[in-house]
Amino acid sequence: QVTPDALVYSTSLNYNPVPPGNPVIIRTSPAMVPIECHYPRRDNVSSNVVKPTWVPFLSTLSSEEKLPFSLHLMNDDWSAERASTIFQLGEVLHFQASVNMENHAPLRLFVDNCVATPTPDRSSSPQYAFIDFSGCLVDGQLDDATSTFISPRPRQDVLQFAVDAFKFAGDSSNLVYITCQLKVSLAAQAPDPLNKACSFNKASNLWAPVEGTPDVCSCCEMRSC
Repeated sequence: QVTPDALVYSTSLNYNPVPPGNPVIIRTSPAMVPIECHYPRRDNVSSNVVKPTWVPFLSTLSSEEKLPFSLHLMNDDWSAERASTIFQLGEVLHFQASVNMENHAPLRLFVDNCVATPTPDRSSSPQYAFIDFSGCLVDGQLDDATSTFISPRPRQDVLQFAVDAFKFAGDSSNLVYITCQLKVSLAAQAPDPLNKACSFNKASNLWAPVEGTPDVCSCCEMRSC
């Protein structure tokens, strides 16, 4: 039975005693016990005894939802979105990528790549990929740059990175359009060469991940992940 708030499963437990060896006498009586199980319609339920093989409806619904990703330019202390998109050379761009997880299992966000172009067309030329190879912030390797992923993260579903301002040589418009590809993995999944956030540390001359073991960044040096 379906009510506005519950699914009600009803059954009866019937006990019919078998007559003993002597049919003349009985020592127990038949019994019928009605049983009802009420399951809330607006929540998932679980049981320590019954382990259903079906997927809870809420999980199915979550998997069909599209994940809303966002990418914002933040002010210098990361407290709010930056009001202006005008920068001077020598300043630092503070990016914050995030994803709204809704009812999903915990997710970890990554920035796969970021490409700068002089027009909104991602395939236009010239172009400069400052994050590439599935999460390597290659701009940080340049002598005149301090670009880096911010570690630790504020949350698993947020990733922040700072990039020194730049412009295209010979472009009088001084416009830069940035397109980034964001993705997620399960937070319980260990970072790997395809799911990582790696910055170049000039002091040690090594790549370092925001989380995970250093070997996940080894492919950044080879520039093939």
